[in-house]
Amino acid sequence: MTNETMVQFFEWYLPADQKHWHRCWEQVEELKKLGVTKVWLPPAYKGASGANDVGYGVYDTYDLGEFDQKGTVATKYGTRQEYLDAVRALQGAGMEVFADIVLNHRMGADEMELVCAAEDAPENRELQIANEKCIGAWTKFTFPGRKGKYSEFTWNWRHFKGIDYDGIRKENGIFRFRDKVWDDETDTENANYDYLMGADVDFSVPEVLEELGRWGEWYYDTVQMDGFRLDAVKHIHFDLFEYWLKHLRETMGRNFPAVGEYWSGEEEKLLDYLDACDESMSLFDVPLHYHFLEASTCNGQYDLRRIFDGTLVKDRPYRAYTFVDNHDTQPGQALASWIPAWFKPLAYAMILLRDKGIPCVFYGDLYSIPHDEIAPVAQLPVLMNARKERAYGAQHEYFDHPNIIGWTREGDEEHEDSGLAVLLSDGPGGEKRMYVGAQHAGEVFVDLLGVCSEQVVIDAEGCGVFRTEGGAVAVWGKV
Repeated sequence: MTNETMVQFFEWYLPADQKHWHRCWEQVEELKKLGVTKVWLPPAYKGASGANDVGYGVYDTYDLGEFDQKGTVATKYGTRQEYLDAVRALQGAGMEVFADIVLNHRMGADEMELVCAAEDAPENRELQIANEKCIGAWTKFTFPGRKGKYSEFTWNWRHFKGIDYDGIRKENGIFRFRDKVWDDETDTENANYDYLMGADVDFSVPEVLEELGRWGEWYYDTVQMDGFRLDAVKHIHFDLFEYWLKHLRETMGRNFPAVGEYWSGEEEKLLDYLDACDESMSLFDVPLHYHFLEASTCNGQYDLRRIFDGTLVKDRPYRAYTFVDNHDTQPGQALASWIPAWFKPLAYAMILLRDKGIPCVFYGDLYSIPHDEIAPVAQLPVLMNARKERAYGAQHEYFDHPNIIGWTREGDEEHEDSGLAVLLSDGPGGEKRMYVGAQHAGEVFVDLLGVCSEQVVIDAEGCGVFRTEGGAVAVWGKV
């Protein structure tokens, strides 16, 4: 059995050179060597900003870089054929491809419509702050560049609940359309966090649900992806994706895996969502990300023994995708919460070398972020390789000190030279005697990361005294 590892193969500031699908092909063999089993690709459809759109400003989900729309044929990442070729290359190397699905909103409409709408308070969407008035809403999507190919469905204001811009008065606000209400089962931030951005899709409209079902079938028939990354699930009625995934799974005869983005540091909200959607998907472990942030910015005052408390990977590990950073937490982004460079190796060791959860490695950490002069995490390939080759077998934990924690993996017979010992510290360095298994007696372990230069000989009881430097992680494995 091979450990699963996901890579998020993009970051926010990739060059708008329409060559990213080429970069994906070029890295296929390297990703395979690093033990990657799942690749999350960015939204592949045409966005409102054309060749500059990261993919979340959704304009036309049927345009994968094929039609002259929004000033470009190719998307920011390349053409439709290049996208499909990248998917096939990854799958041909034995990796699963996860498509990024954004259903919450649409942007870049082709025409403005006159709509009656009331204005709600940005910080309290349950509070109306202005009476109904006629506004100019950019809500008519006719896709003139596509001319009805693949789907003749067009969107108008009746398919949406609201918008954030009045095109008549040139004013911003939260405008809820006449006879529309925000969903009553969304995240409670801002009292009701149904509305996020753009033209907010109304999933209570039957023809919208029918169209999204048809599009999902078309998308699978076209791309043949293996799974889904689902965007902004906390802004959508909690049963929508349960319905949509069930429809696709039954129609296509495949039990597609899916992982959702519910952005909250409160684990209880994630657990409630999983229960509400009948565990139809997994979720990214956002609470763990915030624990990493707190631990890395507390000047050694954080209690590492508690770092997994209140996290999805601890309390519902079979539904947890762990991560250190992503495109939203990058510097300059709306959810910016970047983990400092010194702590990155520690955090990645905690998601890559333990026995619970599926870790997701961020493109910016693996390859760099030139926009912000952020270098790649030098230790990351070694850690990924250690997961691939050594992180197997029974796990023993040594969470017995607020600043120095460790764990071991005994290894298994299937993976030669498997087994390891991990020790990390957010304060002064130190050492622990830890058990790696009696089967390793007499073997010599070294620090694979090179933090510590000495060798450790495993004693007759299967234990060794392992060390780490201050503010560092040491990963000990058989020579």
